[in-house]
Amino acid sequence: MGSERLLRRDRLRERRDYLRCYRNGRRSTRPLLMLYSLPNDLGHPRLGITASRKVGCAVARNLAKRRVRDIYRRFPGRSSLGGVDLVVHLQPAAGSAAFRDLQAQLGELLAGLPRMARAEGAS
Repeated sequence: MGSERLLRRDRLRERRDYLRCYRNGRRSTRPLLMLYSLPNDLGHPRLGITASRKVGCAVARNLAKRRVRDIYRRFPGRSSLGGVDLVVHLQPAAGSAAFRDLQAQLGELLAGLPRMARAEGAS
């Protein structure tokens, strides 16, 4: 297994990248989070996380974002995702959710990404 670190190149950092995912990406929803995915030409996945004030105070938002980052870092299929930009938008319920609930829902969404890519390529 490779490194679990999230390098600077592995993160979405510019507003235009987030907006491109929101406008052109494919959206998958669960009760705690929403995942936007859009293919990129970089050959590796990049992650961005957003949380509005509806999620909770700054402490709750940052805790939820740290949890999502940790789940993504340790996701076993991360290296096989290929070139895709991902934006995880936290729903209001995510601020008070248990770690294992976030892990189950995000894992389910991330596991579905390769299937979505194959299905789009076949059309």
